[in-house]
Amino acid sequence: MTSSLKKSVLIIGGGAVGAIAALNLEVGGLASVTLVLRSNYNAVSEHGFDIKSCDHGSIPAWKPSIVRNSIPDIIKESLPPYDYILLCTKNIPDIPPTVVNLVAPALPRNNTHTTLILLQNGLHIYRPFLETHPQTPVLSGISMIGSEETSPGQIIQDEGDKLLIGAFPNPNIDTPSSAALEFVNIYKNGGKTDCKLSEDVLHDRWRKLVYNACLNPICAILGLDTGRLRLAANGEVTEHLVRPAMQEIVEAAKANGVVLDEGVVQMMIDADPLQSYLSPSMYSDVRKGNFIEHENLLGEPLREGKKAGVKMPTIEVLYHMAKGIQWRTMEKRGMVDIPSKNV
Repeated sequence: MTSSLKKSVLIIGGGAVGAIAALNLEVGGLASVTLVLRSNYNAVSEHGFDIKSCDHGSIPAWKPSIVRNSIPDIIKESLPPYDYILLCTKNIPDIPPTVVNLVAPALPRNNTHTTLILLQNGLHIYRPFLETHPQTPVLSGISMIGSEETSPGQIIQDEGDKLLIGAFPNPNIDTPSSAALEFVNIYKNGGKTDCKLSEDVLHDRWRKLVYNACLNPICAILGLDTGRLRLAANGEVTEHLVRPAMQEIVEAAKANGVVLDEGVVQMMIDADPLQSYLSPSMYSDVRKGNFIEHENLLGEPLREGKKAGVKMPTIEVLYHMAKGIQWRTMEKRGMVDIPSKNV
């Protein structure tokens, strides 16, 4: 039985980021977590997560309060609405189901109780919910963490969990920021993480795009981790590909009223220690044959920049190369029709 003092939190997506989020929430003692898993469900339901964390230490066979392999249908199952739903899945609007349809069983369109948190990357990811769930507070979650699921249920976190939570704009709700502040206090209560309130969600998202819209696709396309990318051709690949792409994102942000801090490009180039040889998520997804998050990471900033008159030739090339990679994956999964070869 869940304590009435605890907030009920549904986390959809229990990979490397979702698992650590669930752990932080439960350790803090102010939340009871229901975690929805997919490919790792059998391993975790039987044996729990084995976590090696720079924040939490070594925790074998750990489970949150409830583990499920399907999203709760609160109406059919006669469940009370969750206080928070934390969406930790990849946001891939060009591949069904959409995030709105994914979360629908647990979040009715007339919801006024549940706060939705999008712990996902990219620009404008809240807009579909603004149309379908106008009375639902939607929060932005920007995670800066080094965490990897090396095999089902095996989590290695080697960089501290830093999380920025802020409210996306919603003209239908007076004070969505109060929900953000409450969640920050719940998440950081265990003292194991750095969770702060974001006062400017748009700024924070554009700032992270300097990394995500550039290093993610470049590493994925070239098949290089961030360390090897910096070493490639004695740094020429970084200077002639990475840096121009990042500068285009900075200019697109500025044209949209967001001025990023001076030196942000170099900061993002150096963000990962060279010898950590880190593989960004898009590169990992390509190696695994998964779909990639190119629309919100590349497409949205490209469209916003071009609309404002910013020339973005590097980002545009990266975007269309990423679309080609996505199409290739769709073909492998039988999602596109290929004309027969002429004999």
